[in-house]
Amino acid sequence: MTTQAVRPATLTLAASADIVAVLVFAAVGRSSHAEGVDAFGVLTTAVPFLLGLLAGWLVGRAWRAPLRLPVGVAVWVGVVVVGLGLRTAFTHRLPLTFVVVAAASLAVFLLGWRAIARLIARSRGRSA
Repeated sequence: MTTQAVRPATLTLAASADIVAVLVFAAVGRSSHAEGVDAFGVLTTAVPFLLGLLAGWLVGRAWRAPLRLPVGVAVWVGVVVVGLGLRTAFTHRLPLTFVVVAAASLAVFLLGWRAIARLIARSRGRSA
């Protein structure tokens, strides 16, 4: 079985898109709860989820095919499970509504950009 090498630019863009997605999630969450949307506050909120992002990339081996939706699902699961787990460890609470909103929002952000990227790649492939 042969695998096609992922270009470094694709890898960098995918990792950056995932990081931006988690930071946007944190910023929107802070804003919706009338908390400051300053860089330190957003980063503090995002850290557990960024650690989950790292775990998801490692478990899903995202560097091999970062644009594939199954890889995105592995990344999303890592972000949700590790992120919510760490958040719970520090806050000592985990409301069900937060779990549902966080999981759904992160799915839209982390899987959404991948779906768009795949559509763009396919359309470029057809027109080439």
